[in-house]
Amino acid sequence: MILFLYDKTFEGLLSCIFFAYARKRFPDMILSDTDQQPLFADERYVVDMDKEKASRVWSSLEKKLSKIARRMMMSVWISGLPETEMLLFRYIRKNIDHPQGVELNFGDVDVLRVKEIAQQVSREAHRLVQFVRFQETADGIWFAPIAPRYNLLPVVVKHFRSRYATQPWILYDTTRNQGLYWDTHAVNEVSFSPADLAALRLGQLEGEKQSDEEQLFQQMWKEYFRSITIRERLNPRLQRQHMPKKYWKYLTELQ
Repeated sequence: MILFLYDKTFEGLLSCIFFAYARKRFPDMILSDTDQQPLFADERYVVDMDKEKASRVWSSLEKKLSKIARRMMMSVWISGLPETEMLLFRYIRKNIDHPQGVELNFGDVDVLRVKEIAQQVSREAHRLVQFVRFQETADGIWFAPIAPRYNLLPVVVKHFRSRYATQPWILYDTTRNQGLYWDTHAVNEVSFSPADLAALRLGQLEGEKQSDEEQLFQQMWKEYFRSITIRERLNPRLQRQHMPKKYWKYLTELQ
């Protein structure tokens, strides 16, 4: 078994591609230092991230792959699934080695898997945009907790930055304990302490952290939601189909 160790960045993964072709050693497993490593490996290489080498690999892919294929690759990377590194490594290698590339060869299991994951990420990003609920804090910042399956902050930030350009907001991934703060000028990364995170995962800001009008508006929204409900036409199964239950935790109207 050949094992590559890298820094868990996309540039680091591209550096692994460069390293593999330069050394003619292709990995069976790609892990980071923090991952659990196998007890036995015939060869073990630590691959340092090199921006210049990563750029050369990416430039090669830009010539070989369509924009859609490159976007699908980034979706796979964002997914953060355990199979991500080796799947992308095989996908990139196949496209480099084939004269015309293999991005449209959906008979290939890796090409098909890349497409499937990209579609799943895109679908969840679309739902996330629909189901986000912001709460106004006491200091005038709009806060929204989310718990997506994939690391979708880089995917949806452009939408929220455009949609709420004049309002400061924080979109916070409680699963990964990381968030993005838009101060109406720039987006910055933020994170909270474990104690604060535990409270945020409940879905509601504590009373003293809410603005004076937030509780009133939440109550009004719940009343509106109940008033437009036609009980005779309730269809929980259809509701779960269009609004999966995993999103309910942070929906004001369902709390």
